[in-house]
Amino acid sequence: MFLIVGLGNPGEKYEKTWHNIGFLAVNFFSKKKNFPDFKMDKKLKSEVAENKIEKEKVILAKPQTFMNASGTAVGPLMRQWRIKSDNLVVIQDDLDLPFGKIRIVKDRGTAGHKGIDSIIKIIGTKDFLRIRVGIQPNHGKPKHPEKFVLRKIDTEGKLKEVFKKTDKAIDMILEGKENEAMTEYNQ
Repeated sequence: MFLIVGLGNPGEKYEKTWHNIGFLAVNFFSKKKNFPDFKMDKKLKSEVAENKIEKEKVILAKPQTFMNASGTAVGPLMRQWRIKSDNLVVIQDDLDLPFGKIRIVKDRGTAGHKGIDSIIKIIGTKDFLRIRVGIQPNHGKPKHPEKFVLRKIDTEGKLKEVFKKTDKAIDMILEGKENEAMTEYNQ
């Protein structure tokens, strides 16, 4: 069983902002794999959808706690289904990577990402997979990252290509090929 968590902020105001790339990636994956609609689970503080892929149960979640408190949703989600950190995959935005690039990491620090920091503090380990989705503009890292991540995405047409990469990476992880996925995407 796998828990795949897309990070973002709830509400219309943040719907298509750079910080919500995790939500958008999980939505894309959900549609491609014919998951049922997401349902709000107040106890778990998340929108959740479950399905089977091959014979593997997969739970998709979008925490509704706001980015900086993502761990307060991820902790209960893991306990609900008794998910080990080895079977947790978190999809996050990453300003250190150019837009369109993804990187898969495990057992790494937060690199300043407050959502990841919250998860590590709550679950007590950094030993889980993260799919870092690059959002850095062509001109480099913005001077005010906290403002940039809350801006509306202006290159929506190119997102489909990015999400095809995240889908393929998730598929490889679900097939037990996490090292191959890292080799393919971490160049």
